[in-house]
Amino acid sequence: MTDTLDRPETATAAETARLLPPGFELGVAMASYQIEGAVHEGGRGPSIWDTFSHTPGKTARGDNGDVACDHFHRYREDVALMADLGVDAYRLSVAWPRIQPDGRGPVIREGVDFYSRLVDELLGQGITPVVTLYHWDLPQPLEDAGGWPHRDTAHRFAEFAVAVQEHLGDRVRRWITLNEPYCSSVLGYGTGRHAPGVKDAGASLAAAHHLLLGHGLAVGAMREADPEASYGITLNLEPVSALTDKPQDRAAAARSLVLSNLLFTEPVLAGRYPTDAREIWSASSDFSFLRDGDLEVTSAPLDFLGVNYYFPARVRAVPHREPEPALRQIDDLGLAAPLLADDEVTEMGWPVDADGIRRLMLWLHETYPGLPPVYVTENGRAADDTVEAGAVADPERIRYVDGHLRALAEAVAAGVDVRGYFLWSLLDNFEWAAGYARRFGLVHVDYETQQRLPKASFGWYRDLIAARTVGPA
Repeated sequence: MTDTLDRPETATAAETARLLPPGFELGVAMASYQIEGAVHEGGRGPSIWDTFSHTPGKTARGDNGDVACDHFHRYREDVALMADLGVDAYRLSVAWPRIQPDGRGPVIREGVDFYSRLVDELLGQGITPVVTLYHWDLPQPLEDAGGWPHRDTAHRFAEFAVAVQEHLGDRVRRWITLNEPYCSSVLGYGTGRHAPGVKDAGASLAAAHHLLLGHGLAVGAMREADPEASYGITLNLEPVSALTDKPQDRAAAARSLVLSNLLFTEPVLAGRYPTDAREIWSASSDFSFLRDGDLEVTSAPLDFLGVNYYFPARVRAVPHREPEPALRQIDDLGLAAPLLADDEVTEMGWPVDADGIRRLMLWLHETYPGLPPVYVTENGRAADDTVEAGAVADPERIRYVDGHLRALAEAVAAGVDVRGYFLWSLLDNFEWAAGYARRFGLVHVDYETQQRLPKASFGWYRDLIAARTVGPA
């Protein structure tokens, strides 16, 4: 269904800002492979996304991240845009193959120096760096050795995390271990839609577990080295509901909740696996990847939880069809959110439901007593942005962000401890399998000239940031 809350079609930034709690953090987010380019510079090795995007038929139009937004060379210009925007914080990610090309061993000095310069530039502009250690760019040699379905990768990740902390931890105080392990495991090793393009249900489940194991190992090791810093993980979650009251749709929705949310929230927040997981995937895995003590590691105490939200899951029973064999034990589960006649739909084909972020936050709050503080670490929309007369009008994006911030304010008013919001994204960038055909940015990027052009939404978000109440809650 569409957003049913009583919100104006258009709201001034100041009106929305007044709804946010005092001290609410506002920022932007981007990720290494999507913006950096310079894939052969500074000793960087190949990642699974380099390999995947250069494989014919894997990305739209054969697009790849070789140049992307050339952020590796233009980071000062991009930080200046953030300063103009007035953001409190920037959520960035570190490219593992830029630090350890083989996924192990000594760090590459040139790679460390790039992120050190970036962090210094941010701090010089009064912007807090929030560093994500893994945003999907696994070094290709680790994939060749088994990738995330292989337990050793979790240990290599923890070593990488500590190595980055050793070089940046004197200035970076907030760390996110993983971004969206659902996508890395289910889309990367299950459906094959993302790198490395594997279609194997058992491998997908093992990857999901080892990602969370790597997260817990990293948190433990980093906290031992620096107990005063803050540590979290980012999960992409959905408010899940059945499309109808039919028993088969309700049953499918219950299984969808396990896959999209509980497979990740339960090991991280409760130290257990969903009760239905083994039954759902009994033909795909014997769960032998789970060893004694693992769940104590995956549930390492968190200082905060990052949540990415884009759209809800409305589930109906759909018979399984090839060539999508992933997680096929959910044979009657529709994984995509069905569209309704009155839906507003983004350029990604996703339904817009601003109230979904409120429902999701309340679900987390009610399901997990003692939930750590929450940051929305990604939220935004792709729009059909065009440059006309030297400007980009994107009212759809303004309306989207406004609606979601208002719904988030309602969740806070209902008692959920949400501390901040990171808009995805500052720049248009390489949108994974969709290539450069989808634009999420507040800033338009001409990929031929690398010219940056702030859109109307940039000005709106800047006004919102300037108008909100600063200081402690």
